[in-house]
Amino acid sequence: MSVFTRSVIALGLFTLVSACAQAPDENVIDQKRQAIALLEVKQKHSRGQRVWCVPYARSLSGINIRGNAKDWWGKAREVYARGAEPVVGSVMSFRATGGMRLGHVAVVSDVVSDRQVIVNHANWNRNKVSLEMGVMDVSKNNDWTLVRVESQPGQYGRPYPVNGFIYPKDDG
Repeated sequence: MSVFTRSVIALGLFTLVSACAQAPDENVIDQKRQAIALLEVKQKHSRGQRVWCVPYARSLSGINIRGNAKDWWGKAREVYARGAEPVVGSVMSFRATGGMRLGHVAVVSDVVSDRQVIVNHANWNRNKVSLEMGVMDVSKNNDWTLVRVESQPGQYGRPYPVNGFIYPKDDG
């Protein structure tokens, strides 16, 4: 095992232990899950593997759905609650498009307003995790069916269609 790999694992474990010591807050992304998801990303990078949105979202949200992001909305039916309201910890399910054939999933880390959220997601920028990226609802009916995603700080790209939000099960 290389020095780099040992350092990454040590940093990840330190982050995980620190996150576990924090009290849970329903309006804040689960820091334990975030630490685990980021550690998995670091391990993949150290092995030269690609980082994808689905495994990252699954680790961060606790929503255990397999398959391409475009299939999550349908697979969540009758297993997880779904809706049109963003909630911290929920997964925003993007529809497949010509430029995004496999769809996309992102985890809501903060609700700023009824038309803006902050997400954490992987592979929006190729093979990278993007933390605290803004998403604006630009749908005609204010129903989160069309959004613009912040690709660079303060810069929002073209509109993308969204199915809605998948809500994690309550651990209680």
